[in-house]
Amino acid sequence: MHLQKINNMRKDIEAPPVNDVRVGIVKQKNEENEYVWNVYLINEQDMTLENVLVSSLGYKIDKKTGDKQSSSELRHSLGDVKAKSFAKIEPIIEDVFQLNNEYFVTFFSAKGMHEKAFIFLQDSILEKNFINVPFVNEQGVMI
Repeated sequence: MHLQKINNMRKDIEAPPVNDVRVGIVKQKNEENEYVWNVYLINEQDMTLENVLVSSLGYKIDKKTGDKQSSSELRHSLGDVKAKSFAKIEPIIEDVFQLNNEYFVTFFSAKGMHEKAFIFLQDSILEKNFINVPFVNEQGVMI
């Protein structure tokens, strides 16, 4: 019953649309000159995103059996992300590229509370899909 009340209250809260905020997964060289993958929140807005929270989860459902495979859900507090900048969410390993990787982002601005899910579909994090990720200025996949 308690969960139903929370869901009903949540439906009454209208979150403004999220524009000019993206998530990018970037292939970079680390200090040992080895390639690693990192996930970034990209703020292309002209205002600061306040109290940014990100929940990340990888999942896949087998179409034949209906079995679900998922990673652990991770939660990150990024604090404030300034206008026209970026913040690192987490490192990511290639083993989970076979899953749908979802980043649920929540933040506040002068317009209120915002939330949006960014989903990298399974097997979409490929070099053939690389673009230059703004502000990070490195190659990666971005939504």
